[in-house]
Amino acid sequence: MTGGGRASAAALVKMRASDVAQDIDAAFDRLLSAPDDPRRRLYDAMRHAAIGGGKRLRPLLVRAASDLFNISRDSALQVGLAIECIHVYSLIHDDLPAMDDDDMRRGKPTVHKAYDEATAILAGDCLHDLAFEILADEETHPDPFVRIELVKALATASGPAGMAGGQMMDMEAENTRFDLATVTRLQNLKTGALIAFCVDAAAIMARLPHDARTRLHGYARDIGLAFQIADDLLDVEGDADLAGKALGKDAAAGKETFVSLLGVERAREQAHMLVDQAKTHLHGHGAEADLLRAIADYIVERDR
Repeated sequence: MTGGGRASAAALVKMRASDVAQDIDAAFDRLLSAPDDPRRRLYDAMRHAAIGGGKRLRPLLVRAASDLFNISRDSALQVGLAIECIHVYSLIHDDLPAMDDDDMRRGKPTVHKAYDEATAILAGDCLHDLAFEILADEETHPDPFVRIELVKALATASGPAGMAGGQMMDMEAENTRFDLATVTRLQNLKTGALIAFCVDAAAIMARLPHDARTRLHGYARDIGLAFQIADDLLDVEGDADLAGKALGKDAAAGKETFVSLLGVERAREQAHMLVDQAKTHLHGHGAEADLLRAIADYIVERDR
């Protein structure tokens, strides 16, 4: 893509992401209204983690994929909100001393630093539960069979066959040397599974049969890997102030990454190749897929 094309893609993504972020923050503000009782600290901790900051890439992907099938904005928001609940819960738990032991997230203190470890654990647990409460709500989709398929798909993407399994592999990476195939598998689970759900959710809401989702799955797989390679590059070359979190921790922990295995230039080339490949999966679509194409380009050009 030309420099002008990349700039226009970034502008489109940032504009739509800003709209989605406002909708997500407003929804969290409504759902997490703190009660005037002893649970208030828990709600405040959930609000601290969920409202403000973050790229909101996953809800944006849900909305972009929903554009392909004329899914309503309200349904896309509900699903995007559910996936953001899972994402934020995972960040709260990842930041705990028993896991990555981070002090900053999204430019502010992590939940266990702003509150305490026990409250952080409960805040993460509750956001995890809230995700499935949202998906099960009739407001998400009128068809109960669609809602239960969404619940099952998100549970699979979040559990041992998805994000949590990838996180376990990531923990093991501190003690074991992983080759490229294993690092790719790790990231397909830890990062890619939730990204794939964002795209698949739109197909589920559109009642698309499984054999008609192959191209969407290919798009999601490719941008998921490109996203992680870009993250690995930012971990080496990025600005911690822009990222809103500590950088260089994988190298300090001795973990293998795409950058450590491929080198900076080959990793960057691989990310761009994956983006180009992702966009070929959208050839059957017209302007309704423009935001998905722009997201693919933005993933490797972002600075945070």
